[in-house]
Amino acid sequence: MAEPKKTRATLTIYDVASRAGVSIASVSRVLNGLGSPRAETRERVMQAVRELSFVPDGAARALSNGLKEVVGVVFRRGGEELFEGEDESFLFIDVINRGIEVGARRRGFDLLISSVGFNDDNVAARIAALAGKADGLILHDRMLSAVGIARLADMVPIVTLAGSPTPASLNVRCDNEFGIRALVRHLVIDHGYRSLGYVSGRADSPDNRTRSRAFETEAVAAGAEIETGPAWQGNYSAAGGASVVASLLDAGRKLPRAILCANDQTALGVIHALAQRGIRVPQDVAITGFDDVPVARHLHPPLTTIRQPMQELGAKAFDILYSRISAGGGKADTVLPVELIVRESCGCAQGSMQASATALVATDGM
Repeated sequence: MAEPKKTRATLTIYDVASRAGVSIASVSRVLNGLGSPRAETRERVMQAVRELSFVPDGAARALSNGLKEVVGVVFRRGGEELFEGEDESFLFIDVINRGIEVGARRRGFDLLISSVGFNDDNVAARIAALAGKADGLILHDRMLSAVGIARLADMVPIVTLAGSPTPASLNVRCDNEFGIRALVRHLVIDHGYRSLGYVSGRADSPDNRTRSRAFETEAVAAGAEIETGPAWQGNYSAAGGASVVASLLDAGRKLPRAILCANDQTALGVIHALAQRGIRVPQDVAITGFDDVPVARHLHPPLTTIRQPMQELGAKAFDILYSRISAGGGKADTVLPVELIVRESCGCAQGSMQASATALVATDGM
């Protein structure tokens, strides 16, 4: 059924911006005589106004007040790592930022990208300083409390990429629970493994907490024995994963038949540490990851993992933030689907279980 045509009364500056191929901020400046828009931009806007018979109102003027056409992006750096250059070797954050940049470019916005360390002082003040230079912020990780986010949201709109929305912020995430459930089912049902361990991410990560809960619930429901707890606490890094395995083996602990890792980077460290002790993957211990970073398919053996749509995650975060900046809208909590990617680290022969994995994703309500 075709959408009804918009009348002149229902047209907005968003329609003008779309017709002209420019940002709504550019339309606002042209219509309100603010700044110094380029002659080409001015002509495109005015041509769109004529073609649409658009009559501007106060909305354009309100939109232009203080708009910088800049969004701030903040992520957390790791600490000292066992694997030299580890932070630079993995593209999880970079791919998300690339998605944010794609969304920003479509709307004529620029990005200010900054990082904070896990042990940095005055994180809230540093992020607030960035907020003063931007129209809104995207926070990669839970680096502020709900109270801190609320205070920041008094300055600019906030979108987070970890956990859940707060009364003051919006959130975009991938379906962590479904991903972990799919991995557990594959390991227990398809392979028949009866003992599972989970090398977790950082304890303060909402995504990690969701994955940990899903692991325990699904594994117990499937009748598997599980190993979790402080001895299995990682930090999303390869160094953290390697440290967990080394400590367990040094303490004389018997490893479970399969180990789920909080992310692919952790899985790399786990595989490395097992190889150093002569423990074979997957013959002795099966390993899985989470993210499907580009290097995952090139590991030895290639890594079974959960694929997150990382670039889409970034683009969606910008779109939601833009909606809040421009119109006060935006969905409070947006969840993107994930996909089980079966390779050889779980014990599958190359390509032998892909049909089963695809069927699981397709029939589990996604």
